[in-house]
Amino acid sequence: MSRPRAVVPDLRGMGLSSHPESGYEKTAQARDLIAILDVLGVSDFALVTHDIGNMVGYALAAQFPARVNKWVVMDAPLPGLGTWEQQLTNPKVWHFNFRGPDVERLIAGRERILLDRFYNELSANPAGIDEQTRQHYARLYARPHAIHDAFSGQFAAFATDATDNQPLFAKVGRLKMPILAIGGDHSYGAAMATEIASVAVDVRGG
Repeated sequence: MSRPRAVVPDLRGMGLSSHPESGYEKTAQARDLIAILDVLGVSDFALVTHDIGNMVGYALAAQFPARVNKWVVMDAPLPGLGTWEQQLTNPKVWHFNFRGPDVERLIAGRERILLDRFYNELSANPAGIDEQTRQHYARLYARPHAIHDAFSGQFAAFATDATDNQPLFAKVGRLKMPILAIGGDHSYGAAMATEIASVAVDVRGG
């Protein structure tokens, strides 16, 4: 039996990917991923996503359902669907609207301070995020355009994503592929399966 092949791309503007000024709508990023898989000759696949990756994953699975054999989705809601509007009232998502030139000037050279706040205040076990990991992500977010693309790219597109997802869901209906929806015990927990069941038929929690 051959070993499974893993394809693990950084999303547009994230990590070591390029930093275009536009294209952060999750439907567009789903097409980015399909283009990568086409070049690699991958016709169908199991999809594994987390956080913003879930949003891109839904856009991919809804636009290209025949290519997704199964989907594992972890710990984030989908813009415009399920309990999205309720999630926007959570004070922990303040950063969704934290952007603009002055914000970027404020953060420049202080990326580690910003990221440490997330690690220290939002994680169940801050000590589990070691120094090497903290330094790694601070370096990535200190790269030119990285903070801009996170705030004014990925987060700023959420409103458009919500607008895109509603007619997309109305068109394709609930997804048919098997889905494993899981959440951390200090995060979404079992509610993740309920969240995804609003857009899919065959959902199992874990």
